[in-house]
Amino acid sequence: MTLQDQNPFSYPVLVADIGGTNARFAMVDNATAPTRMCAKTATADHADISAAIRETVLAEAEKKPRTAIIAVAGPVTGNTIPLTNAAWIIEPLKMIAELGVEQVIVLNDFEAQALALPGYQGADVEQVGQGSLRADATKFVLGPGTGLGAAAMIFAADTWIPVPGEGGHVELGPVTPEDFEIWPHIARRNGRIGAEEILSGTGLPKLAQAVSAWMDADRDFGTPASITKAADENDAVAVKTLEVFARALGRVAGDFALTTLARGGVYLTGGITPRIPRFLTDGNFRAAFEAKAPHEALMNKIPTFIVRHPDPALEGLASYARAPEQFAVDRRGREWTTNPAQQPA
Repeated sequence: MTLQDQNPFSYPVLVADIGGTNARFAMVDNATAPTRMCAKTATADHADISAAIRETVLAEAEKKPRTAIIAVAGPVTGNTIPLTNAAWIIEPLKMIAELGVEQVIVLNDFEAQALALPGYQGADVEQVGQGSLRADATKFVLGPGTGLGAAAMIFAADTWIPVPGEGGHVELGPVTPEDFEIWPHIARRNGRIGAEEILSGTGLPKLAQAVSAWMDADRDFGTPASITKAADENDAVAVKTLEVFARALGRVAGDFALTTLARGGVYLTGGITPRIPRFLTDGNFRAAFEAKAPHEALMNKIPTFIVRHPDPALEGLASYARAPEQFAVDRRGREWTTNPAQQPA
């Protein structure tokens, strides 16, 4: 199958966002139907994805899905796909045999996030700072969650092209005088500080530990939730930690905006983003985003957004399910059907 050969799917299409803790399922009944949420369930409550679908979706479904499109965290490499942070192993051929679907497609989770970007409207997003959205222009999504996910959505030849990658591991060095005092306290991995070492759920406590050391304060924040809660109570270390976090996130977001010339906007998603809105909207995030000499004038024209849609990955998969011809998604090695000749090698 070539990138241009994006044939319509057989409906209904089941779309699934499989995370380390939870699995979310929705149905797309036809090419014009809205996304219909079916279930959210803990992965630990089910033996595997087939069991979860049988127990939470098919038990209530009037029509069984004929196609399944699944988003997972991590690469898709072969007929068995282990999850990064959960015990499940996705086996598309087993799903076809056990669930009776005709086709299974497995995509990267931030590829799904990118697929949602062209369809956002209204309350789906909240703009942060200035900038004007340019239609049919490259977009970028950046998501601090358990890790730091990143993906671009390129518009070329009248087609949207999602480009996932490992952008969360780009280098992140100090810039401001305050940074230069804090950075020596941040633990390095193999001698470097990648963005995910700070800008993620696993990295935020490390940043808080560094800020505590810099402030000569006695704090032991073990989780992101404990930091955001303490910041809500105006704890000085927690507040400073999230200020540094937001500033660093702005710098990384600005770097990706420059790299891809994302005149269609940069979108913030992930589990941490909705928990720290005041630190993203107080001006410091946007100032760091725009401080890209000699291109400040360009940067102040590129808009930034907080994604407010409750299920962005599911919505991205649903957009693809409705109109696959609008997206150049490479299905090679990531599509399984009832035809043995079409299976991945």
